[in-house]
Amino acid sequence: MLSGIGTPIMVLAALAMVVLPMPTLLLDMLFTFNIALALVVLLVSIYTKKPLDFAAFPTVLLIATLMRLALNVASTRVVLLEGHQGGAAAGNVIEAFGSVVIGGNLAVGLIVFLILMIINFVVITKGAGRISEVSARFTLDAMPGKQMAIDADLNAGLIDQEQARSRREEVTMEADFYGSMDGASKFVKGDAIAGIMILFINIIGGFIIGMSQYDLPMAEAAEIYTILTIGDGLVAQIPSLLLSIAAAITVTRENTSADMGGRVLGQMFDDPKALMITAGILLIMGIVPGMPHLAFLTLGGIAAGGAYWQLNRVKKQQALAESGEAGGAVATARESSEPKELGWDDVRSVDTIGLEVGYRLIPLVDKSQGGELLDRIKGVRKKLSQEMGFLIPPVHIRDNLDLSPNNYTISLMGVASGSADIYHDKDMAINPGQVFGPIEGVAGIDPAFGLEATWIDEPQREQAQALGYTVVDTATVVATHLSQILTNNAAQLLGHEEAQSLLDLLAKKNPKLVEGLVPEILSLSTVVKVLQSLLNENVAVRDIRTIVQTLVDYGPRSQDPEVLTAACRISLKRMIVQEIIGNENELPVITLSTDLEQILHQSMQAGGNEGAGIEPGLAERIQTSLIEASQQQELIGQPSVLLTSGILRGTLSKFVKHTIPSLHVLSYQEIPDDKQIKIISSIGQ
Repeated sequence: MLSGIGTPIMVLAALAMVVLPMPTLLLDMLFTFNIALALVVLLVSIYTKKPLDFAAFPTVLLIATLMRLALNVASTRVVLLEGHQGGAAAGNVIEAFGSVVIGGNLAVGLIVFLILMIINFVVITKGAGRISEVSARFTLDAMPGKQMAIDADLNAGLIDQEQARSRREEVTMEADFYGSMDGASKFVKGDAIAGIMILFINIIGGFIIGMSQYDLPMAEAAEIYTILTIGDGLVAQIPSLLLSIAAAITVTRENTSADMGGRVLGQMFDDPKALMITAGILLIMGIVPGMPHLAFLTLGGIAAGGAYWQLNRVKKQQALAESGEAGGAVATARESSEPKELGWDDVRSVDTIGLEVGYRLIPLVDKSQGGELLDRIKGVRKKLSQEMGFLIPPVHIRDNLDLSPNNYTISLMGVASGSADIYHDKDMAINPGQVFGPIEGVAGIDPAFGLEATWIDEPQREQAQALGYTVVDTATVVATHLSQILTNNAAQLLGHEEAQSLLDLLAKKNPKLVEGLVPEILSLSTVVKVLQSLLNENVAVRDIRTIVQTLVDYGPRSQDPEVLTAACRISLKRMIVQEIIGNENELPVITLSTDLEQILHQSMQAGGNEGAGIEPGLAERIQTSLIEASQQQELIGQPSVLLTSGILRGTLSKFVKHTIPSLHVLSYQEIPDDKQIKIISSIGQ
């Protein structure tokens, strides 16, 4: 309760200072508090790890500015009412800044004050305001790209739902923060302008009041009120300058978790070349006649010492790295020095899932070199296993000198299913379809989805995100490509062993359900074909209990895998529709006209269930119409679903599987009773 009343109290106190007269002691305390608050804000902005850790900064800046302006009003009232009695009448703080700081010299004090105002207004405030404006605009422009990057990581299994939600909230907070900073910088700028105006108003007003109301001589009135006004201005402008510096530091920082001091020192002095050149220039200037030798030679010597120390540190690190590599090579040579007898273990079987990389991509799969790909692949396997309902086989990774250095190949059952050239030391900037300008780099193609992309260096990441690109690292590129290939070929990954493991797992909880299925009702091969057919149509086998129950019920009537698959789809209809529309109650569908369905029924009877009897011209027209209807659904952000009869569903599903992969083909029997159908298009002849 008490922690939340600080801000309202400060706002009410500021309003009270504007309206009510203030005793000088309280005014001194408030001026001191204002300076202390500005120092705290400045130090917090320096020591926070990243800008979002001080997300309350715009609000603090506004409240501090409001308090300082209220203090200006209160101090102006005291100066004009009590200033004729002498400097101490307006408070000790104002007197100290007006007399001690400027040494009692009016001209010096006025010049110092004006210089502070110029520095604050022209340099710091104006620059910080411009940076805030640009940062806010670029942050808002980059939001769609960042959201797509989060979705890509989620789809690749690199993060879970909670992490994705947290990252989305961070992106939103970042946009809100920089937008607020853009507005808060305007308060700082206005405060600087108000300080200049208050200075002249106080001097002129005090001069008039002192002479007309208190009969002070012109020189005395000018001296008293000018000193008090300058002291009042300095007391207000020093905290204003500190807050302006804090705002400038905050908006110029990168939004990464790092100590600012260590980051600046590391980036400036890690390369000894800069220090060596600087030392040489300073030493040369130090021996030039007429130059201040002591200053230049001293700093030149310090720079030379720093460069020497950095060179030694770099050499030690290189020596340690080389010794580690040599030790690994010696160990490998010892292991291979004694050849063993050839056996069956040397016959390499075909890997279910294989990943081969060129020699330049080895750092991606070597944890000792910071490679993250192994962890990413584990994340992909875990995510797909949870989604598909069975354990995805391990991915066997090996280097292949026959590949080009930057190439990798993904194979299923020994057959290459995907390949691409990548750069392990670069990031991929993917063009999602709308960007705000080109970016320099190596042109490429996203291997997973075929989008245009550019390989960029790490320092270009933020620029690319600001331009609307989706930026991912190399490990994510490979992991996403692998995830896409495994998803599209899930049926190949499920064999007899996987099917038996699913039945064994189900038998632990439902033994009676499983014990009579294989081999009494169906053979294991038939069960495998049904499960593969479901996966071929992007239906997960997570609900293995419902699938087995359906097979037990329908197995005695038919041994045809297609009939059994259709029965399982009807049993899984709630899950199938939920995967398409989530929890929505209305399902938008595309239908075929009655005449067209009759023609297709007749074609199937004439040409068999594979659709060979469909006249080619009619098939082309149907395909074109379905593509147009599907694209219209995608443009409005809705799924595309073709609803047809159960007899045609299987044939049409195979017909559109490769040409329109985003189109879901459902039968009338696969619509749950609690879902409403909305016909958005009807395909005719």
